[in-house]
Amino acid sequence: MNYLPRVADKLLQDRLDAMGAVLIEGPKWCGKTTTAEQKAKSIIKMQDTAHREQYLMAASTLPTILLEGETPRLIDEWQDAPMLWDAVRTLCDERGGTPGQFILTGSNAVDERNIHHSGTGRITRMEMYPMSLWESCETNSSVSLRQLFDNPKGQVFSKSDLDIESLIFAACRGGWPASLKGVTNKAKLFVAADYVASVYEKDISRVDGTARNPKLAKQILRSYARNISTLAKTSSMLADVTHSGNIECSRPTFDNYVSALEKLFVINDIDAWCPAIRSKSAIQSSPKRAFCDPSIAVALLGMSPESMKNDLKTFGFIFEQLCIRDLRAYSQYLGGDISYYHDRYGLEADIVLHLADGRYALVECKLGSGEIEAGAAHLVEIKNLIMEHNKAEKQMPIRIPDLLIILTGGEFGFTRSDGVKVIPIGCLCP
Repeated sequence: MNYLPRVADKLLQDRLDAMGAVLIEGPKWCGKTTTAEQKAKSIIKMQDTAHREQYLMAASTLPTILLEGETPRLIDEWQDAPMLWDAVRTLCDERGGTPGQFILTGSNAVDERNIHHSGTGRITRMEMYPMSLWESCETNSSVSLRQLFDNPKGQVFSKSDLDIESLIFAACRGGWPASLKGVTNKAKLFVAADYVASVYEKDISRVDGTARNPKLAKQILRSYARNISTLAKTSSMLADVTHSGNIECSRPTFDNYVSALEKLFVINDIDAWCPAIRSKSAIQSSPKRAFCDPSIAVALLGMSPESMKNDLKTFGFIFEQLCIRDLRAYSQYLGGDISYYHDRYGLEADIVLHLADGRYALVECKLGSGEIEAGAAHLVEIKNLIMEHNKAEKQMPIRIPDLLIILTGGEFGFTRSDGVKVIPIGCLCP
């Protein structure tokens, strides 16, 4: 299978052009190593079983030996030997700050206590995600997010090639590059299930060398799956874990397990956007529950494409996770980030997509056409609320949203009379 271009390709090259070393972080199996290999001129894989012990011994005695080679030199899964971080930083200094010396990849965050220098000014970080629909070549790329921002008043006319069954399968399969290599659909679906099992059985203990109970880890993940795309409080999720699994779990233990899952980049909650358009007490600020890929929730819920077709209400939450995953990647390409808005009056935007230059879009994720009207009304109301705020608070104006978007699982994309752009997820690209 030929290499499929990734959003991360440009991000990596830009960082190699600017800094001595680049650290690529993200969940395992999302394609970090393969992407890094496209740029690397020499490679060392710390988890190569034939040489692992030798590598670890060298890293503990004279780590610079492992850094010798044509540049950019890729050190894959560097976190197995944290002392390499400081060695890379030092060597970048010794080489006069020449950019593009090293690429480091890692599938879990490293305890900062194991490194002596932040790497600021020498090592830049970037995060990778599982493949978006654009990266897996499943969108027709008829609507560009960049072009939408550059021409916010432009009209949208598009038609998706993905029907609801195709979207369901794509969400259940997930954005794992290995899943695209499967010969059968059953084989493609196996990758996500295997990933999840590996996380709660092995990775959650390996991430920091702390023994953790696989059964409890599985129950916590299942609780997350039942609460994805919601603002479920930790207290309610903790009650869910102890009730459903007949397992004792204290709040500190729950937090410890969630922290480990965040270090593995499995859990990727979304922070709230809290503009001063209402009182602080009115705006919800708890994180929105999210995984790095929708297939994780599907696997934990024990669902399949067939069962999902008969439960479109549940798929609505999964669909939102799919949109979140793709927009994370696309916004990163544009130098942006995502959050959400929700207040106690029921006014919400599933996603607020911010660009580094201050432009932003309010986004609602609606699976079917019957939900578009309500979603559009929410977006327009938030925009009007901001405009009213600016009239009353002229000294502290809030930027008017540049785009109002409804991402849908439907077939047709168009611009409504109120300016809201309805865009099938099967048409969107960076």
